[in-house]
Amino acid sequence: MLAASISGCLFALLMYPQDNSYTKRQITESIPIVVQEQSSDISNSAPPELGLFWKEQKVAKGDSLSLLFQRANLSATDVYRVSSSKSGKSLRNLFPGEIFRFGIDTQGQLEELHYIKSPLESLIFTHNNGTYSAQKHLRDPEILLSYRQGVIADSLYLSAKKANLPDKVIMELANIFGWDIDFVFDIRPGDSFSLLFEDRYIDGEKLSSGNIIAASFTNRGKTYQAVRYQNSKGLSNYYTPEGLSMRKAFLRTPLDIFRISSGFNLRRKHPIHKKIKAHRGVDYAAPRGTPVYAAGDGKVIATGYTKANGNYVFIQHGQTYVTKYLHLNNKKVRRGQTVRQRQLVGTVGSTGYATGPHLHYEFLVNGVHRNPRTVKLPQALPIAQTEKQAFTRRTAPVLAQLAEYQAATRLASTQGDNASAN
Repeated sequence: MLAASISGCLFALLMYPQDNSYTKRQITESIPIVVQEQSSDISNSAPPELGLFWKEQKVAKGDSLSLLFQRANLSATDVYRVSSSKSGKSLRNLFPGEIFRFGIDTQGQLEELHYIKSPLESLIFTHNNGTYSAQKHLRDPEILLSYRQGVIADSLYLSAKKANLPDKVIMELANIFGWDIDFVFDIRPGDSFSLLFEDRYIDGEKLSSGNIIAASFTNRGKTYQAVRYQNSKGLSNYYTPEGLSMRKAFLRTPLDIFRISSGFNLRRKHPIHKKIKAHRGVDYAAPRGTPVYAAGDGKVIATGYTKANGNYVFIQHGQTYVTKYLHLNNKKVRRGQTVRQRQLVGTVGSTGYATGPHLHYEFLVNGVHRNPRTVKLPQALPIAQTEKQAFTRRTAPVLAQLAEYQAATRLASTQGDNASAN
């Protein structure tokens, strides 16, 4: 139900308040799993070549290539020769924090230029007979696995932050389990989570957090497990330990931040007409302009405007399902267009018969309206039989490792409780 990217809207959703408190217990350990050879080494110290004097400039906001060269006491001719070289186009878009190192000989000639875009990527320009050639240097980070666990006290976001989880990882955790757990309405104090995720390092310094490798989430006494698997085509997804896809063929809700202003009710009194009229969908109140996504892969069968529905989009999903999106501020798709799950189809508005900005969302099965919040959603495709053996071979050790950490934490907790009792 949630997006892979972090936004204030998603944080608002995950921080939905709950009651009660708890005593948090966590462990944070790292286990090396992949160490790859570095293809080159562009260190943070000046290169040691004899006969060259090195100057360094760090790109600041508003800097241009000419300004960087000027601060290094190099001429406009030097700028032209480097920027007009075969790889000079890569110097057109500079970003704050990038580093330029200028290697200058005793005659004041620029012999080398090291354009360090990140700790993992550099472009080395070398002077040769009046022209410059460039070579890209890439480094592979060291990947370590980190383990975290926590217990929900108020919201997933706040409890995960207490467990020292980075924002990116929190959002990925919500995305993985969001198909089965509604993190606004289903979350309860006492729910728990544990996970193994990647941390990327270079020269002993942490760069960023990577993907979740395996995770477990217990909601209302029911435990869900997920493990990441990359298939033979290089595509990665999350699956249950049995190989069933964690994602569903449909999103449970087609937008990220909302409150339900009117539920599915066949005996609802219409707020404008004041008459009993069946409400065959769910109204999600959200700020005007909030993105509305296609709930599943399909084909747009209708778009338009009516006095009652305002701007609307209808999508057909195979032979069985139809989803409808009403009162949109803007439509982002056209009739006959094929759409993918979570593709933008419009934005929240208040067109038509609407008392305020909201999305009216309908879900039809074989032409019959069903409650979008409770209808059983079809599962996405499981692991292919041709991948089954490889899936088991690669994921079983990771799931076992997650279980070992969980058991170790429970044991430590039991021993700590016994020590306190004594």
